[in-house]
Amino acid sequence: MRPVASPSSVSRFARCRPVGSVTVVVLVALMFAATALVVFMEKAGNDLLMETREADIARLRREAQSALETTLSVLEEFRQVQGALRSPAEGWGDPLEFADFAPAPGTKVRVRFEDESGKLSLPMLDGPALVELFKSWDVREADAERVTDALLGWMQPDYVPKTAGAPEADDYDRGDVPYQPPGRPLRSFSELAAIAVARDFFHDEAGRPNANWQRFRETVSLYRYQAPNLNAAAPGALAARSRFDAGQQRRFADYLGGSGSYARRGPGFFRTIEEAQAVAGGSASLQGWSVEVLALWVRVEVERGGTRYELAALVAPPRGAEPVRAVEVRKRKGDRAELPPEAPPSQKPSAADADRRKSLNYPFTLLEMTENVVLSAAHAPDTTL
Repeated sequence: MRPVASPSSVSRFARCRPVGSVTVVVLVALMFAATALVVFMEKAGNDLLMETREADIARLRREAQSALETTLSVLEEFRQVQGALRSPAEGWGDPLEFADFAPAPGTKVRVRFEDESGKLSLPMLDGPALVELFKSWDVREADAERVTDALLGWMQPDYVPKTAGAPEADDYDRGDVPYQPPGRPLRSFSELAAIAVARDFFHDEAGRPNANWQRFRETVSLYRYQAPNLNAAAPGALAARSRFDAGQQRRFADYLGGSGSYARRGPGFFRTIEEAQAVAGGSASLQGWSVEVLALWVRVEVERGGTRYELAALVAPPRGAEPVRAVEVRKRKGDRAELPPEAPPSQKPSAADADRRKSLNYPFTLLEMTENVVLSAAHAPDTTL
């Protein structure tokens, strides 16, 4: 006979069932609450991290801008006293120390200079000069002439190629994506990838910039100025324009860097072309060179707490370098090259704006400015998978 449960045991079992269900519900609710809390804390942490990062960058940017203004004031002081800027060896190599610049506590600030005008001005180079430049790289004369034709056909409106196989303006219309040469100097070295013949000379089979591209960028500048600065002349520029041999380039480098036979006198600079001619010796011609800075990169690095901010400004003194002018940008319409339309009166500066700019009398022209932020490990995003 089957045993029958006693009434007392049934009542105890009935009382335990709701208690167990409530416990499960409470545990599930706690689990969801904990998950939501973790998600909220992660989001709040990311938001706080972004705000902290933006605040740090803003502080470093202000510090860099202050250092840049201080540097420009020191450069202007030297320019007024000496009549021109020639080389950091004149005494403006450490402008912040010269001006007793004191950064914020815990902040390191450093200024570096790169003389852009030590390169050859690409807008000022003609066909023979470009051919000589490429020949100085041990490029065959026929190949140098074809690349020169390709570049000039891209930069000059209605240019007629002088070599067989050089691209013409109509050749670009027959491509998969038709386009036309702009008829003005390069604005970026990335344009080389769009120029027929030149794209193969300056890039490898995968389309990446090759050694010729790098050498071209180190030797020529995209800005317009009359004569490059001998005090910062790139070796490739000396070899191409003045046909300096290895010995002459070494003497120049020793004189400017204060090494070799000039080690005891320290870094030097040329005040006149005649001084440079005496150091070069031989029959090298320095015609077309200057001894003044015409375009200068000022690179300011600010570091605090492992985060580094870099501000780079390309500035030009009065009568210095200038970018490609608007009047040089031409649009093709049929067989005729037309200038861009004149700006409407609403976009022209008013008389008050013109007077205000004139009264400011800022000593340098800002040609280009870039910034870069390098985050510390604490600010770097978590990429762990």
